[in-house]
Amino acid sequence: MRIGLTGLARSGRSTVFSALTGLDAAEGPRRGRDDVQVGTVKVPDARVEALARIYRPRKVVYAELSFTDFAGARGSGPGRGALHAMREQDALCHVLRAFPGVAAEAPDPVGELDSLETEALLADLEVIEARIERVRKEGKKTPELALLERVREALEAEVPLRRLELDALERKALSGYGLLTLKSLLVVHNVAEDGIGAPAPPSLLDEAAARGTGVITLSARVERDIALMEGGEQQEFVESLGLGEPAKDRFIRAAFALTDLVSMITVGPDECRAWPIRRGLPAPRAAGKVHSDIERGFIRAEVVPWQELVERGSEARCREAGVLRVEGKDYVVQDGDVVRFRFNV
Repeated sequence: MRIGLTGLARSGRSTVFSALTGLDAAEGPRRGRDDVQVGTVKVPDARVEALARIYRPRKVVYAELSFTDFAGARGSGPGRGALHAMREQDALCHVLRAFPGVAAEAPDPVGELDSLETEALLADLEVIEARIERVRKEGKKTPELALLERVREALEAEVPLRRLELDALERKALSGYGLLTLKSLLVVHNVAEDGIGAPAPPSLLDEAAARGTGVITLSARVERDIALMEGGEQQEFVESLGLGEPAKDRFIRAAFALTDLVSMITVGPDECRAWPIRRGLPAPRAAGKVHSDIERGFIRAEVVPWQELVERGSEARCREAGVLRVEGKDYVVQDGDVVRFRFNV
């Protein structure tokens, strides 16, 4: 899953990037508003580790998140090129400054959220108006035109499209436009070190709820230092701060929940692997995440919950106990399902 980090200048966006990726991202001025940095992290998953102890595979593959840090400019959001690149992301994250700025400038996280969302609304409106004009020139009244006009009305009313009631077919029709306000959004409330552990203010929580987004509070400077530490030293420092776990782990859980992702697991002597898939995906489409040939030739799926497999130690014992099931095309893959697909092409 690809997540784009955005934020106004001096919001601590690049520091958040470092905290999440463990990469020492460049701070200060960039070459321009369209400059980006990219980092990929593995999603920690105790389920995969437990299964790997059973199968002892040659390779263990965790789900991955890719973070792109889009440069901002003072008093404004990303540049035009960055806005275009953001359309390729699966989800977005707005980083909001909640610590004193230059010359003790007071933070205004609600104002920053409003500014970033306004930029996204305007960018989406530009795309939709151009498409409406093109459809109208064709001289046909189509279902697409009616949908586009409803979307335009929402954008003009400053309603993010993630709050608009859309059915599956309508979402599919809009998916090709890469609309920014239709993407899942997570807000990072970036506090000073002395704000660690404090909840986000009610005003920000209310604004985030109105926009259909979640909020996570962290101190990016502290979390960056944690991310750059060695494993043992890192855990000791995290516990001394009373955090329980690094920001990366909390962020990953929040991102998975917000984007409605679950993990399907495949196992064997060659590889134990976690596959992030959308919640509610039927077995054939989940199989397509592994390989398109498996989806095309899908016959059935052999499914066992990961806990049952770990407890019994083998698929054979799970089959004997009746906890390994054979499922067909209508089965919806659940979080933590260990799946073996049978197919013929």
